[in-house]
Amino acid sequence: MNKLQSLPSASHFSLRSGWKVMKFGDIAENIAVRVKPSEADTDIYVGLEHLDPETLHLKKWGQPSDVEGDKLRFWKGDIIFGRRRAYQRKLAITEFDGICSAHAMVVRAKPKIILPEFLPFFLQSDMFMERAIGISVGSLSPTINWKTLREEEFPLPSLDEQKRIAEILWAADEALEALIQVARGLVNARQLFIDKLIPDPELAKVNPVIELKALCSMQNGRPFQSSNYSESGFRLLRPGNLASDGKLTWSPNATVCLAYEYAETNSDWIVRPGDVVINLTAQSLEDGFMGRVCLAAEGDDSLLNQRLGRFLCEDNILSEYLFRVLQTSRFRKLVEARCEGSKVRHIYFRHFADMPVVLLDSKGQRDIIEATRRIDKARDAALSAVSTARDLSKQLVLNLLCEGRVTNGGH
Repeated sequence: MNKLQSLPSASHFSLRSGWKVMKFGDIAENIAVRVKPSEADTDIYVGLEHLDPETLHLKKWGQPSDVEGDKLRFWKGDIIFGRRRAYQRKLAITEFDGICSAHAMVVRAKPKIILPEFLPFFLQSDMFMERAIGISVGSLSPTINWKTLREEEFPLPSLDEQKRIAEILWAADEALEALIQVARGLVNARQLFIDKLIPDPELAKVNPVIELKALCSMQNGRPFQSSNYSESGFRLLRPGNLASDGKLTWSPNATVCLAYEYAETNSDWIVRPGDVVINLTAQSLEDGFMGRVCLAAEGDDSLLNQRLGRFLCEDNILSEYLFRVLQTSRFRKLVEARCEGSKVRHIYFRHFADMPVVLLDSKGQRDIIEATRRIDKARDAALSAVSTARDLSKQLVLNLLCEGRVTNGGH
């Protein structure tokens, strides 16, 4: 039996004063108005890819002309909930009218039972999400059926208690969004800072301008067989381990290993601290994934897999200075202009080997390295604050929406 399907239903809980058990169909309604994109009379289309699991706010969308097939209408104040692959926890409140993917569900509060301002947090709670995932059907793309969901029972506080909880959670959400804006501003400022700090070859007057291929070469990764992957051993560096902040990331769902013997027989392909690596393949140019560069730090030792490249620097350029050069918008534009392929994009060293680089002396390079480290430290502090606030917000949702449940035999 699916672990989530074995979760206790609301009937297994005793409820505190003011809380009562309700079927979801009595709490909210499913707005299933279908329309063809060409007849929708709107400029807004929201697909599942536009829903961000980290926020209740809809911050991006497409156009009806981008899609075909029947879609769902939504109106301002409705909630778009991703019923397909619900484990991705995607939902958002709408602030305008539009159409959305039929793989979503348009949910609207029944205000006599649940406050519209409370419903988003109810849907975001573990209590609801675990049940939604548990009743999803299908293996490759598990999907929620409304007929099943509407019969599910949940503990619900009184309207007065809903109002109190919603006020607390919206205040936390407002604080979180403010921190996100600060962090986003620092990320943008960091890019401007790097672009300004790294000398522009077109404006260089004293320092020599040298083509990239005279400062470094590139080593391509090896095609290690996926059938040899394991959960323990020596880590394998793959494109998914290159984070947008220029660091390597080793989250459990993105990390695979090979037996230690592979490191012994392929020692020339071991990425070590201070190495600069680049992603050479991507399905699109979104999020700067194509040509993304990262700097390996202590503890990042790993084998270089195919579709990645490692820069091998000459003695006259520091690897971290090269890393900063490759983080400029100038390099990003060069990558996007010169990569090849339609469905899958590729780039090779030859595509950007002629990139002009201002070669500073050793002191000049180190000065830039120190300055960029400081702006990175400020950015990381802001992102850490966002992460902490997000965790606190999730804990608030957990505490406030589960406080009405007392397991049988508990107090």
